[in-house]
This record gives sequence, C-alpha cells and structure tokens, in this order.
Amino acid sequence: MRGMQTTAREPAWKGAALVTAGFVVLLWLLELFDAATGNPLDAYGIQPRSEDGLVGVALAPTLHFGFDHLVSNTVPVLVLGFLTLATGLARGLAATAIIWVVGGLGVWLFAQPGSTHAGASVLIFGWIVYLIVRGILNRRTVEIFIGVAVFLLYSGALLGVLPGQPGVSWQGHLFGAIGGFIAARVLTTRRRSESSITY
Repeated sequence: MRGMQTTAREPAWKGAALVTAGFVVLLWLLELFDAATGNPLDAYGIQPRSEDGLVGVALAPTLHFGFDHLVSNTVPVLVLGFLTLATGLARGLAATAIIWVVGGLGVWLFAQPGSTHAGASVLIFGWIVYLIVRGILNRRTVEIFIGVAVFLLYSGALLGVLPGQPGVSWQGHLFGAIGGFIAARVLTTRRRSESSITY
C-alpha cells in the first residue's frame, strides 16, 4: 500500500522570505569576518575602470564599509528584497541579477577612478524602481498595490541618485535604479496582445 503523495507547492512568500533572510545573514557574516580580520574585504568593492576592480561588480553588493553602513541597508534589503521575490521567485531573482549587473557595470564605467564602491544600496534602489514600474507595466492588482506602497515609503530615498552627499555612491544608486527600470521592462509578464489594438 502506497501513501498519497502531496503535490501542493509552498506559497511563494515562504521562498521569498527564506532567500531574503539568507541573503541578509550572508551580508552580516561577511561584515563580521571583515571586521574581525582588519577589513580586507573592503578592497573587493568596485574600483572604476580598473581591471582588478571588475571583481567588485560581482562582490560589491555583498560588502559594506562598517556596521553602520550595513545596519542602514538591512531593513530595506529585508523589505524590498522580500517584495521583489514574493510574487514570483524566479522572476524576482532574474530582476535582482539584472539590477546587480547593470548597477555594477554602470559604477565601474562612470564613477570616479581611484574610488571604491560597495554596499547593497545598488540593489535597494534597483528594487524600488523595479517594484514601482513593474506594477504599472503588468497592471496586476497586487503588483500595483505593492508599487504604490513602495513609492509612498521610499520615493524620498530616490533623491539619492543625485550627486552631492560626500562618501555616498550616488552612481551606485543611479545605475541600480536604471537596472531596476530595465528589469521591469524586460520581465513584464503582461501579454503584448492585451495592450495592442488591431484594426
């Protein structure tokens, strides 16, 4: 006699919560290691137009310049990362990958040579724009609601894409936001036929 197999899938929000929490744990473990060993990881941020600095495109969003920097990013990562993944884990991960690459390469190409850029804020700004634009493009009630909520909570933060605050990588914020817009456009799930009128 064989038992009945369950085919019910786990709710998407559970996977989103697990992945987001795991990422935040990784950020904290890396910073704890960095602080305990004399901050050697800081050198692996993005160093614009430096061949060695290209490594930072892959690593910079996981690194922070001290615990104050990490603390300021932790809650936005938890909130925005979860919202990005909660309505579709695969799509949310794809959006994050686009933001990660576009943001990192934008900093590497256009930021000031001799500087080093690191921090999850490139993802934070990308997620903000992605969540807002995704709701507009997909026209799904839940995603529109999420986009409006994110706009109300974080629209003021988008001023961080402008230069002027010393020690803050506005280039990372700007190109992260651009990456979020590109991700929303590329990953729009609304069918073209739904928005096209033929005569």
